[in-house]
Amino acid sequence: MGFRRNSFGVQDYDPRVQKAINRIQSFEKVREVTEWSREIGYESVGHDIVFGLPLQTQDSVRNTLEKTRQLLPDRIAFYSYAHVPWIKGTGQHGFDENDLPKGDEKRALYEMGKEAFCDLGYVEIGMDHFALKTDSLYKAMVENTLHRNFMGYASNKTQLMVGLGMSSIGDSWYSFAQNVKTVAEYRKRVDAGEFPIFRGHLLSDEDLIIRKHILNMMCHSKTSWSDEDERFPELEESLSRLDELERDGLVEIGESGLTVPEHGRPFLRNVCMAFDLRLIRNKPETPIFSSTI
Repeated sequence: MGFRRNSFGVQDYDPRVQKAINRIQSFEKVREVTEWSREIGYESVGHDIVFGLPLQTQDSVRNTLEKTRQLLPDRIAFYSYAHVPWIKGTGQHGFDENDLPKGDEKRALYEMGKEAFCDLGYVEIGMDHFALKTDSLYKAMVENTLHRNFMGYASNKTQLMVGLGMSSIGDSWYSFAQNVKTVAEYRKRVDAGEFPIFRGHLLSDEDLIIRKHILNMMCHSKTSWSDEDERFPELEESLSRLDELERDGLVEIGESGLTVPEHGRPFLRNVCMAFDLRLIRNKPETPIFSSTI
């Protein structure tokens, strides 16, 4: 049907961790579907690995990394676990919050994974992603065509992404729309010939400018504002939130732009959050979904 790339949500191979997060799948099954994908003709096979999961230890993560080495997927998404038990249906109630690695312990798991991937020949792509040099994601980074959307990084930029299935999010570039979250409601709406959308957001001119800067930083580790069309009213205030990171040499700010150096890339999400005016203005009372370590 023309599909050329797929990805599997491995998360972790430790049976205790899998049971806690209700994501039970054996290494043998992952190996089987990975090999099938290559036999069928997929040009890129990705694995999602998560650090910071309940009951994870350095030994268990080391075991997951070793099994990943055996399969050598073309791409790896190495995500920080998001603990959001207040969201219905997450399945995050099978463990105690004390089971989660925190702070320095969690950061050590990230550093271990990053070092292992680099030793295997992977190159870090933006935030959370690694790719072999034979993969199109690496080539897109080299050619400066890297793009990021709700699904992560992509090797080609498009202003349209159609979300299919329950809870998926579509992006028309000027708006976001999320589908209903249950199978029954989704099928009912589709069978009636309706778009199964239950909420969305129309982007303002300010949203579009800020998203451009955040995407620039996430994809290219830099952004610039050389003319009025690339500025927004609270730009100076956003830059002031980066004072501490700038003093520590983790971000370099000039008159018309900023750059995140190589050693500052682990803090790229922190830099982007300084530009996220909706997050700052809303000041959520509950923890946010995506957070830094």
